[in-house]
Amino acid sequence: MSAGEYDRYDRIRSVLAEADEPLTAREILALAGECEEIDSPHRVATVLGRWAERGEVEVIADRPYRYRLVP
Repeated sequence: MSAGEYDRYDRIRSVLAEADEPLTAREILALAGECEEIDSPHRVATVLGRWAERGEVEVIADRPYRYRLVP
């Protein structure tokens, strides 16, 4: 994992960990604040999709998709 991927992971993971409910990629982006590595909802969704494949994140397939950490 590159340094940029690690930074994205930490920022997105902390947003999801603090959330009381599942969030959309757009909500995660807004809560992540200024981070050069996280520049669009699409990038957030891509990162979360990779984590979902590894079982770290649950994807709630609704419109829009929502995400939460797997306990």
